[in-house]
Amino acid sequence: MTYRAPVADIRFALQEIAAMDGLKATGAFDELSDDLTAAVLEEAAKFANDVLAPLNRSGDLEGCTLKDGAVTTPKGFRQAYAQFVEGGWQGLQFRPEHGGMGLPRALGSAVLEMLQASNMAFGLGPMLTFGAIEALIAHGSEDQRALYLPKLIGGEWSATMNLTEPQAGSDVGALKTRAEPDGDGSWAVTGQKIFITWGEHDCAENIVHLVLARTPGAPEGTKGISLFLVPKFIPDAKGAPGKRNAVKAIGLEHKLGIHGSPTCVMEFSGARGWLIGAENAGMAAMFTMMNSARLNVGVQGVGVAEAAYQRALTFAQERRQGRAPDGEGPPPHAIIDHPDVRRMLAVAKAKIEAARALCYHCAVSADEAAFDPDEEERAWAKRREELLIPLAKAWSTDIGVEAASLGVQIHGGMGYIEETGAAQHFRDARIAPIYEGTNGIQAMDLVGRKLPMQGGLPLRELLEDIRQTAEDCATSSNPDLPPLAKRLRPAADALERAAKWLTDSRRERADALAGAAPFLKLVSEVTGGWLLCVGAVAAQRRLKEDVGDPDYAEGRIEIARFFAEAVLAAAPAALADICMGEDLLPGDAALGVE
Repeated sequence: MTYRAPVADIRFALQEIAAMDGLKATGAFDELSDDLTAAVLEEAAKFANDVLAPLNRSGDLEGCTLKDGAVTTPKGFRQAYAQFVEGGWQGLQFRPEHGGMGLPRALGSAVLEMLQASNMAFGLGPMLTFGAIEALIAHGSEDQRALYLPKLIGGEWSATMNLTEPQAGSDVGALKTRAEPDGDGSWAVTGQKIFITWGEHDCAENIVHLVLARTPGAPEGTKGISLFLVPKFIPDAKGAPGKRNAVKAIGLEHKLGIHGSPTCVMEFSGARGWLIGAENAGMAAMFTMMNSARLNVGVQGVGVAEAAYQRALTFAQERRQGRAPDGEGPPPHAIIDHPDVRRMLAVAKAKIEAARALCYHCAVSADEAAFDPDEEERAWAKRREELLIPLAKAWSTDIGVEAASLGVQIHGGMGYIEETGAAQHFRDARIAPIYEGTNGIQAMDLVGRKLPMQGGLPLRELLEDIRQTAEDCATSSNPDLPPLAKRLRPAADALERAAKWLTDSRRERADALAGAAPFLKLVSEVTGGWLLCVGAVAAQRRLKEDVGDPDYAEGRIEIARFFAEAVLAAAPAALADICMGEDLLPGDAALGVE
């Protein structure tokens, strides 16, 4: 079985739930149309299905090799990357003035999902380049943008993010890499970085490293960090790759998964670099890159979940075992007819659709925040984007792991055997909750920064939207929709009570942080459930107007109903965990600390 891009589901999430077509009103996407969206998705699906998916398993088995500082990627990756460049996929979501196609980021997210689902190891390379492009657009000088953006957006050059060091992981302020001025406007960057995704490879003709480092006399901690652009080959007078810079890969990590992605230890030995933005303002520039990457990693979680689901679904239809209660014909029956297997498939499918909708809604909000001509609408969209970023990253990647684990379970013993491919999805998915800020850090960001922002306004606005959809469901003439409101309303009430508890001025910070992870899960589930209800309302409208496939529309309502009963119904019970406080966390003796 190989991955097939779920174009119908993606289009439904983009158009009916995330309302991407509304971006035409901003004036920034005059070319956007249903026909264009369909054409882009169909072409991306062909590339994902026919080029990348066949390389997923072989890339995992072969992995990458390092010799004399040069990395060789798995067989077929170079040719696939050349086709990626030829298709112009790297520049889909960037503005024409920078060399891109000028299409919405939301559409770019949909294409990225296909890349990640079909071949996560390959998709990581373009994903890192996306973030570097955004950092250069926001913080680079005119000369830097003119020189590097056309090559990066065209895909001829790729880019990396160099933050982590052996002693400085999530605590970025502990980094030791240093940069000394060369006297000609450039800097000599010296230090070692680890876990650098696609830090060295043989697919692009140049690699642009964005590196965090300290300058002489810089303050301690994150306040003393600057961001530098360090190319593998220093561009010559014509902008072509010239002299080799003093940066090289000195190691490849041996990882649980994503074997086809070169994760490098990079050594900078007085490498020539150029400051991006102001000195000691590196974290602000890097957060632009990381904010992009966090949404993209969330999309990656959706992609690997979808791939794992498709493999499990195919297996469940083909594998015959036992007697099912409603099985047709003599046993053994297909295991999809066993209620427990069907439930596992339903859990995965419903959560994937909810996470996809959440990520696309976040991406549309980002587009609106950037391009809506109305200042108040831009501000509203920015608040929504910032609130959803930690949810998209953390919850979607948790679902990636959950769906991949369910996929192994559905395969039974065969899932634990590498040959079926189910185990690879599980191994690949496990990194996503860790990198680009662990999911625990996302929860801390949500509770510590996003929840109290502007006096809690972003969450209040979200709750207003949720309650309006609940009203739409409650008053629907379709008998399947009012039950959605009966689950969505109490879930929204529970979310509101949890938020009030966490933001109470008398609350100790440690108590709030103790409940941060379960709170992120709650707000994500309620938001995901709301978006599925939005989809159910849209599906009902399709049925009423006799538009499209009626079976598909009915299926969207069934998925929303299942999520409401299996997930939203449990939302009020989450309050106890969220409001537990620090005092109930076990002490050293209970945990076995010596």
